[in-house]
Amino acid sequence: MKFSKQFSLYESEATHFIQSLKSANPKLEQSQRDGRALLWDKAPVDLSVQKDTLDSIVPQQPYVYQNKG
Repeated sequence: MKFSKQFSLYESEATHFIQSLKSANPKLEQSQRDGRALLWDKAPVDLSVQKDTLDSIVPQQPYVYQNKG
């Protein structure tokens, strides 16, 4: 929704800050994408491997520090 021509040219201080940060460091956006890929983008999991992993889990006793016997 456009209010008037006066507000169409408005840019906030945050926008100016981000634009100046990107112009000072042109590799910033690529390094952000690389960091996101490193932490969040995961390769697809093979379903048979996932099933084998879930089947191989050994149940843990409720209180791990108490010996049986």
